[in-house]
Parts: sequence; C-alpha cells; structure tokens
Amino acid sequence: MALNIVVMAAGKGTRMKSALPKVLQKLAGRSLVQHVLDRTAALAAQQRIIITGHGAEQVEAALSSSGASFVRQMPQLGTGHAIQQAVPVLNDEGSTLILSGDTPLITAETTARLVQACDGRALVLLTIDYSDPSGYGRIVREGQAVQAIVEHKDASPAQREIRECYTGVMAAPTALLKRWVMALNNQNAQQEYYLTDIVAMAVAEGVPVLGLKTERESEVLGVNSPSQLAALERLFQAEQAQQLMEAGVRLADPARFDLRGQLRCAQDVEIDVNCVFEGQVELGEGVRIGANCVIRNARIAAGARIHEFTHIDGEAAGVTVGEGALIGPFARLRPGAQLGAEVHIGNFVEVKNATLARGAKANHLAYLGDASVGERVNYGAGSITANYDGANKHRTTIGDDVHVGSNCVLVAPVTLGAGATVGGGSTITKDVAPGDLAVARGKQVALSGWQRPSKKR
Repeated sequence: MALNIVVMAAGKGTRMKSALPKVLQKLAGRSLVQHVLDRTAALAAQQRIIITGHGAEQVEAALSSSGASFVRQMPQLGTGHAIQQAVPVLNDEGSTLILSGDTPLITAETTARLVQACDGRALVLLTIDYSDPSGYGRIVREGQAVQAIVEHKDASPAQREIRECYTGVMAAPTALLKRWVMALNNQNAQQEYYLTDIVAMAVAEGVPVLGLKTERESEVLGVNSPSQLAALERLFQAEQAQQLMEAGVRLADPARFDLRGQLRCAQDVEIDVNCVFEGQVELGEGVRIGANCVIRNARIAAGARIHEFTHIDGEAAGVTVGEGALIGPFARLRPGAQLGAEVHIGNFVEVKNATLARGAKANHLAYLGDASVGERVNYGAGSITANYDGANKHRTTIGDDVHVGSNCVLVAPVTLGAGATVGGGSTITKDVAPGDLAVARGKQVALSGWQRPSKKR
C-alpha cells in the first residue's frame, strides 16, 4: 500500500531566539528534523515530503541529500494550511503519516504501528496520558472510538478531567485526508486552519477514528526553547547510555556521557566520564577510554587504551588504532592516522595522514604528518616531519627500528632507512641509508671565562 510521510517543518521557533530555523537546531549532533527522517527510514514510503516555511532555503539546503521533496507554506496559517500545501503532491492511494519536525524522538516502532492501524481506511491519532494535561487538546471517546479533540479552552469541566491528549502525530487515508483538509476553514479566534478539525469530518462520515496511545513521553516531546532542547538532549543521552549498558558497556557515569552518532562496542568496553563520541565509532573488546576524550569517526581495536583528554577526529578519512595501542593523555589523532598494534602515542603528540607500524613509539611533544613509520621506531620528543613546503604536502618514510633523537626536523620528502639513527637536534634534508647515523647541527662551541651581561645601574 502506498505511503506518504509528511513532516511539518515550517515554524519559526521564536522562543529559540536563534537565526537558525527551529527544526535545524541540533540534538546529539544532528538536526531535529533529521532525527525524524532517520527514525522513519525503515518505513517503505513512496515519498517523503517536508513542508518548509520560515528559513525555507536553509532547511531545504540542509536536507538536500535526504531524498525528500519540499513544499512551502507561505505564510504559515496553521497546521491544516500546512497540509493543504502538500495536497497536490500526495499520492491518492494508501496512507499519509504526518509528523512534526521538532519532535525528534518518535520511535520507528510507533510510526509503524500508526501506519498499520491506518491501513488506508482509518484516521489514527497518536495520544498520550498526561498527569497535568492543561493546555492540551483532550481526546473525547465513546467507548474505544474517538469522537472529538476538544481544546483546553473549549473543554467543559468534565472534559478537562480527561488526561488523554493529542500529540500532533496522525496517520490518515490519503484520499480522504486530501478532501478533508481542502474543506477546512479558519473561522476561529486565531484565524488559522486547524488540522484537528478533520476529526469531526471523519466522525460525521462514519470513518473510524482511532486513538493509538504511547506510554513514552519522550516520543512526543517537542522543542520550543533552548531549555527544552537541553532537557531533551539529556533525556536522549540517558536513553542511549542505558542501551549501551544493557549491552554490557561499562559507563563510569551515564549522566556524563554523550553520543552524537553511532557507537559499536565489543565486550568489556569501559568508558570514563565526560567522553563525547561523534560520527561512526567502533570500540573493540576490552578497550578503555579515559575521562574527557572526544572521539569522532574512528575504529579502535581490542585492548587499546585511550588515556585522558585525547582528541581523535577521523573526519571522512577515518582513524584506526591497533590492538593494545596506548594513546595519550593529551594526544591528537587527525584524519588518516593509521596506528598498528602496540603503538604508543604520548602526551601532546599529533598524528595526521600517517601510518605507524607495530610497536612504533612517539611518546612526547611530537608531530607526524604525511609519514610512513616502520616497526619499533622510537620517535623523539620535540621532533617533527616538515611535510608542507607552502604549496604541497610531501611524505616522510621511516624504516623499521629507526631511532630519531629529540628536537629533530625531518624535511620531506625524505627517507630514513631501516635501523638508521638521527642525532638529537638535527635537521635532516637528505635520505639516510639503513644503519647509518645522521647528525646535522651546528658545532658546539664553549668559551671559557665568558660572563653574562649585567644590567647597568
């Protein structure tokens, strides 16, 4: 059966006090509306339609690769008016699922239940019981059938006792929805076209109106202010932390954990406090992540230890860390860093677009960029690869068992053969043959009896 998914994303979000449209505000690193699209990805929809309005150009540009189509609501005259704009592009057959672009935690299971209950024949409303339903439209039932949605201000004392409320999410037979919304009027105090008015139309025509209740308030929480966004962020992170712990991950404190992408963990992974994971991250068996680390787009193999305050950012190229490697504290791995087993990268060491083979070590205050480093290399403190000539990048090749002394500059392109040694303080501009010692520094001079200048009184 044909399925349309319509996401309403035209609102301004005045209380956000931001130049960024509300639906583009970030939750766990992704826009609110992208969360909605992601959570409906498993539904076999023929088309996804996003209704834009305020900041339409920004919203459409941000979602240009989503595969959705766009219609604009200009001006914004209510929810019914929004759906009227989508009517010309809706397929006549099947069902239409209507979602809000600022309600990001709707689950795939709930959306599937709505579509199944609709089945192209019934109007299905997602509802929830609130302990304090003040301000919400009440669901009035006769038996199990929904008869009306009554706004709080219009509700009788008895109706105000009803705790079941409408959430703004519905599924409807498409052909009927198109006819109903085009019959809406704005004869109300706000002079807006209310989508909820179609409930009365469905009841009058004898079309079944069902209320599908969710028990999870997080599914229907919208965002209208920075404080609400922050509260939803913590709720979302708590849910993710719980899922990881149920899978066996040891989180030192789930309240101090942030996942802004996808994290896959093998057995016996330990994560300390205040760590942030972004993009695609994979942690192998027994990996330990120290406190205050940021890890983005990386694969970390079994037994590796990422010490405190390490920053790993693979961007598009990714970063890999081999089995048993020791990284940090205060290390930085950038895109293209490929570290083999038992590699050591110590404090204030930066690695970019470089491969380090098994057992290589750079333990202190060093830079390795555009380099190929062999096994068991010892790379001294304060040493760098000078890989950029002002226009182009060049590569440094360091063979197995090379020892690079402290405070050296390797000016690329240059090759150090296997077993070579570079004396501390050297600037190397030519290749070094295997096994050779290379020293390139000024001759030491000692002046006997020399005195420092003194200040004139």
